[in-house]
Parts: sequence; C-alpha cells; structure tokens
Amino acid sequence: MEYQHWGKLIRNRIEKYTDGIAMHYKDEKSGEWVGVSWTEFGLQIRQISKALIKVGVGEKQMAAIFSQNMPEWITADLAIMCLRGVTVPIYPTNSAKEAEYIVEDSQAQVIFVGEQEQYDRTMEFIDRVPHVKMVVAFDKDVVLSDFDRSMHWDEFLIFGKNSKMGPEFEDRFERAELDDLATLIYTSGTTGEPKGVMIDHNNITSVLRSHDIELDLTDDEVSLSFLPLSHVYERGWTFFCLHRGFKIYFNRDPKQIGPTMKEARPTIMCTVPRIYEKIYSAIQDKSKSASPLKQKLINWAIQTGGKYNNDYQLIEKKIPLGLKLKFKLADKLVLSKFRDIFGGRINFTPCGGAPLSSEIIAFFHSVGINVKMGYGLTETMATVCLYGDTHIDFNTTGKTLNGVEIKIGANDEIMVKGPGVMRGYYKKPEETAKVMKDGWFCTGDAGKIDENGNLTITDRIKDLMKTSGGKYVAPQKLETTLVNDQFIEQVAVIGDCKKYVTALAVPAFEPLAQYAKKHNISFESIEDLIANSQIVEFFEKRFEDMQKEFSRFEKIKKFTLLPKEFSMEAGEITSTLKLKRKVIQEKYKHLIEKMYKD
Repeated sequence: MEYQHWGKLIRNRIEKYTDGIAMHYKDEKSGEWVGVSWTEFGLQIRQISKALIKVGVGEKQMAAIFSQNMPEWITADLAIMCLRGVTVPIYPTNSAKEAEYIVEDSQAQVIFVGEQEQYDRTMEFIDRVPHVKMVVAFDKDVVLSDFDRSMHWDEFLIFGKNSKMGPEFEDRFERAELDDLATLIYTSGTTGEPKGVMIDHNNITSVLRSHDIELDLTDDEVSLSFLPLSHVYERGWTFFCLHRGFKIYFNRDPKQIGPTMKEARPTIMCTVPRIYEKIYSAIQDKSKSASPLKQKLINWAIQTGGKYNNDYQLIEKKIPLGLKLKFKLADKLVLSKFRDIFGGRINFTPCGGAPLSSEIIAFFHSVGINVKMGYGLTETMATVCLYGDTHIDFNTTGKTLNGVEIKIGANDEIMVKGPGVMRGYYKKPEETAKVMKDGWFCTGDAGKIDENGNLTITDRIKDLMKTSGGKYVAPQKLETTLVNDQFIEQVAVIGDCKKYVTALAVPAFEPLAQYAKKHNISFESIEDLIANSQIVEFFEKRFEDMQKEFSRFEKIKKFTLLPKEFSMEAGEITSTLKLKRKVIQEKYKHLIEKMYKD
C-alpha cells in the first residue's frame, strides 16, 4: 500500500469509494442520521480549500478549528492540509482566553467555529487578533455578529465554488510533500503553558502504516467518533478509519454517547478509561440491587465468560466442550446484554489517555468487550504501545507498535523513538531540547518493560509527590484504585511537600442518594448529603478498606467530599479526563489547607 501526503491519500480514497458513505451526522431537528458520500466529501474539501486560498491563506500558514465533533470539522481539516496549510485544533470547551492564546501564538489566518458558544468566545478576542481574515461557523443556526469577516459554512462553500482558485489549488496540491507540516496541536497539559506540537505528514502516515500492520479489520467496520477531534487520539483514529474506508458516525454531544452507541452500533471506537469505570460501576450497582437468584446468575455468567475468554481463548488454549456449552448459555442470558450497552456488535475498542485497573479490563474481556489498552502522547502522534489479540497481560499497556522503539531512561522515564515522534514544539526550541535527547523523546512518564516486551506505566514523573517526610507517593495508583468503587466518581490526591496524603473526592451522587434513602438518611441537597456524619463515616470505611494494600505513608489520612464533579468547562481536567493538578490545588486551596490543620 502506498503512503502519501495525507491530502493525496484521501483523494485516492475518494476516487476509490465514490458514492459509498464516508460519514454520518445526526440532523439536530429531525433526529435522523444523514450520510455523506465520499464524492460529496471530496467536493466540499476542494471548495473549502479554494475559499481559504481566496481569503488569503498561504502555504504553511495556519487555520484554527474551534468546534465539537461533526463532519465539517474533518472536512475543514483536510481542506487546510490539501492547500499545504497547517490545521490548529482548539478544544470546544476552551475559554476565550485559552483560544486567544492559541490563535495568537499560531497566527491562525482563519478560525472555523462549531456552535454559538465557540463563535461568541471568538468574538470576545477577535479585535485583538487582526491577522484573522475570516471566522466561519459550521452550524447554520449560529447568529453572526456585526464582525464583517464572519460567514456560515454553507456560504463559505459557495464562496469557494464560485472562486477562480482551482488552478492555484491544484498547483499547491501537486507540490504537497510528506515533509510538509500538517498540524499544530497545543497540548492542554496538566501543568504549564500550552505548547504547540508540530506534526508533519510523515508522522501521520507512519501511524497509518503501523495500524495497518497491527490491526486485523474488515472493510465493513463502523466507527463512532465521540472523543474530541481536537485531541490527537480521536483525530489520528479518524484518519485511520478514513484511510481504510470505514464508515464514521460523528457524535456531536458527548453527553449523548449512551443512546448514540445503540443507534450507530459501532464495531470499533476510541474510548477512555472513565467510560469503562462508569459502566462497570453502574453494572455492579445494578447487580447488587437485583434479587439473590439474579445475582447468582450474573456472577456465574461473568465467571464463565472469564474462564472462556480470558483463561482459554485469550491464551489460545483449546476450550473444553463443557465450557463451550456453559458459555453459550451465559452469553445468551447475561453477557450479550452487557455488550448491548455498546450497541451489540463491538469488535474492539482502543482505550488510552489514563490508567484503567486490570480488574475492570478483565471484567470487560469476560463479557466479550475487547478493550485494547494502549499508550501514547500527542508528541508521538498518539499510539506507541497497544494490546495484541492474544496473550495479553492486563497489568500492562501492551507491546510497541511496528517501527516504534522504547527504552527506560533515568528515573525510570519512558523514552520513545520512531517515525511518529514530533518535529518539536512550535517556536519553543528550549522546550524541545528538554524532551529530545539524541533522537529519543522523553515522555515524562515512568515505566518498566517486562521480559515479554510489555510496557507498564508506573506513574507520571512530574506528578510524583514527595511528602515533607521524604516519602514518594504515586497519586495515579491511589486514584485508579479508589475510582473503582461504585460510590466514588473522581479523586484528586494531594500530598506534595505535605505532612501526609489527603484527597478531594467527588462521590457518585446517584448511588449515594440511593444508599442514603435505604438507610433513612434525610437530606435536602447534595451539599447537605455529603456533610452528613453518617455519610462521612461511610466513606472513611470505604477509603480504609480500599487502601489495605498501600504502605502507611501512601494512604490518604484525610479527605474532603465535593458537591460537584471536576470538569473540562471549569478547566479542572483535560480532554482525556486527566486531572489538572495545579488548577485543582489552586482552586480548592482553602479546603486543602483545612485538611492540614491538626
């Protein structure tokens, strides 16, 4: 298979699949799913490219996309690349201040926005970025301001169609090369100022090539896109799906992921650990409230599925006839119902961005959901390691992809070399020099490689906490253990330079309210509930039980229950749901200080 500049590779796919459906979106008014053909997709890419050239976007210049997931997002992305421009994604939840920083730093010439929210935020700073030539709104219902360089997507398409930029576009397209810079992705990061990660077309095609080698897929796969396209993980996966001609369903509202999975019935989709943690917790909670007979059936079915899938099939061991018959019954009565949560026909789901406990991974494999844990970063064009199809160690993130090298450096730091590694950080040579050592990218993550070549992430080096007593504490290990509990939604561990370890904990409010009702604990609000002494004692006991395997200095001595979840909107978590520790510690400083007043 020939691997070219991403724009040229897509033109090849458009010519190959013509009237086949490339992607689907949900009509907001009718609620019906609408298909976009490959031919229509290609025509829109061309028209938007011509429109961008017409408004003055030059080669190697930037254009930003500030939107939630929709077909227009990826169409604009490809249009920018096809004219040898550079796409700059902005998270749809970013504040006006954050978006302004990215637009100013990249000198983006055009800003594509999704809905009214992103348009209004853009208008807050548009007067301070005179280099922006046009703001284009994807959603036709966006009410445009009196800013004279605003236009709706449909108008911009016509603007491009009627332009005479065809020859200029084709000239640029023909000169496009693999060495061209493709995108500038600003890391939201858990600490520090955002850095623009420079990814070229060589980086993109290297990932396509390695996934072609690693993954056994058919031509009929259906992918559901719901994680932000502004993140390298979902965007890289979408590139791969388009490269292979798979149908893509774009989920515009992340809160609608549950019903969308049942409607789209994907065979593959990118996920993050929090999805599995929440579903696992809900299943456990529902099972515990079932009748004793039903509980017994569910437990038997999961044990049977675990034995069949994990103890035999996963290690390519011959399955006894008796187990096959038991599994068939367990699958029909129970396990298939769990798979229906994902739409009922999942082939596998790549999962990354944060740790997921081996217990939860094993559970989903038991019920027939092939969770493929992986590891990667924006700077490596996402995937570095990934589970194979057999002989998986659930305590690891799998083995390196084809063409990728990893090694363990000083302080157990994971180092990566390969064609997917970025060029560097945009306009930040000193920051680039800090992480690039003799061709190796220093990830900032600590880990180890076992005798079978599997990588295990032990912690984030920058997140390692050192108590005032000189003891090192790995917060992610504690947090991953605690959020497995059905009554705990989120946990932020505190302890750096402190006398002991504490935590800010967000309860799972629905199960907690049910518990309170069952035990006749009255309350008028969430704040009232979490302040109740019986509830506090309840959590003290749960924290104690879940930390039995931890050393004394690692254990959480005090905690504070919060009435509201950490969110992207509040700037407390990243797009892959990682905690922004500095933000959280500053925002909840007064609560943290209270926990250290003896």
